Amino acid sequence: MGLELPPLSERVTLGNLADGVKSAFFLRARDSSFGIDPRLQPDFNVAGMNYIIRRAAAAPDLNLNWHDPVWSGADTLELQHFRPESSDHRPRTFVRLLHAADGIHGLFQVHDRYVRCVRVEYFDEVWKDSCVEFFAQPRAGLGYFNFEFGGGGAFLCSYITNPERVPGGFKEFSKLPAAIGRTIQARSSLPRQVDPEITEPVVWTLSFFVPFALFEHYVGPLAKGVGQTWRGNFYKCADETSHPHWASWAPVDQLNFHRPGCFGTIRLD
Repeated sequence: MGLELPPLSERVTLGNLADGVKSAFFLRARDSSFGIDPRLQPDFNVAGMNYIIRRAAAAPDLNLNWHDPVWSGADTLELQHFRPESSDHRPRTFVRLLHAADGIHGLFQVHDRYVRCVRVEYFDEVWKDSCVEFFAQPRAGLGYFNFEFGGGGAFLCSYITNPERVPGGFKEFSKLPAAIGRTIQARSSLPRQVDPEITEPVVWTLSFFVPFALFEHYVGPLAKGVGQTWRGNFYKCADETSHPHWASWAPVDQLNFHRPGCFGTIRLD
């Protein structure tokens, strides 16, 4: 049976936008209209930033074991570009993605310290905690999705079609309703809440799954599997920990992760 998703008309505008989608350090989720938008096209030198999502031999099913054979077929990337505004804590962060018939499976591994996670609900301000993120643009010229996962497993996501800033926030964006958000799965090796902060070195993993049906609800039918070329980026942040930092796979030219012009190329093989 197909996934039943609410109508796209369920939107969030600046007037009813909660503070929970803004960071004290930089502006976050935003989108507005459909169609080809030059602001969503490449405008930054990300040559060589290419990642291949391999087909899964078997669905990982939120498997947190980095060394499990189910993940052995996945390519590994590392988030090596830290914004200069970051503290001296620069955690090594790795990502593996696989695709199956039903969607995208992902696994983050973070070699961290100063870990704090206090947000536990859908659309809480998870970027203020120890956080990992996957931004995906399945179709060139259309919008992108910001999957932001707090270290404890809470997350948020919007569909963003206009990344232009306006005073105090963003023009408008489509906040994924809870009915759609529930189709996203996430599991972390950390407890749901981590407070006080873990100051000692710790390695944590977070696994997630996003169904193709979610993407298709917003961008239309996708050719499943081999041959798709997407654009996107991966991030690590921790805005309100004792050692804030902002890292990315493809470099960003501002302290702002919502820079689709800086996305790298992601291909489903």
